[in-house]
Amino acid sequence: MAISTRAIFVATIVICSFLAVCEGDILFSTLKKSIEVKADHKAGVLMAGVDALTLKWSLNTTLPAGSDSGYKSVKLELCYAPISQKDRAWRKTEDHLKKDKTCQFKIATVPYKSSNNNYNWTIKRDIPTATYFVRAYVLNGNGEEIGYGQNTDDKKVDNLFSIQAISGRHATLDICSVVFSAFSVVSLFAFFYMEKRKARAGK
Repeated sequence: MAISTRAIFVATIVICSFLAVCEGDILFSTLKKSIEVKADHKAGVLMAGVDALTLKWSLNTTLPAGSDSGYKSVKLELCYAPISQKDRAWRKTEDHLKKDKTCQFKIATVPYKSSNNNYNWTIKRDIPTATYFVRAYVLNGNGEEIGYGQNTDDKKVDNLFSIQAISGRHATLDICSVVFSAFSVVSLFAFFYMEKRKARAGK
């Protein structure tokens, strides 16, 4: 009996999906919004290596009691907003978390508590200039993502913040460079002055 192309296609999709599950691939689309996240910071552009974020999170109050029985820890990450992902394939969002490049900067992983969570994080010096949001993944005892929350809406438009990367030059190096240049000029004049005095003394 002949097997239709459509049947083969459907069977292939089913098998691939099954293999993905067996390999432990987790899809972001399957995660529940389990926690509510807030990121406090100063107004305006934040400076890498200088400014800080105060992160707060708690259990989503719309969930039924006992929903967090399997929650063991929370992983906090700094994520690119869509405006800073445009035309940048290396920041592309993927549904498979192992392939997703949205959240490339780990902030911290802490034990889970349903409320009164607070974490202060000074922005790392190597964070590039971009617009960001914060996402928190809820992990089970095996370290697998089973829920999430973020300080922005589903379209990742609200409550975003911008970070300015540090420049390639450091203020201390600039000061040293100026001092060294001034010293070199003074030394040169001193050399010519001493040579001139020696020439006069020799006459």
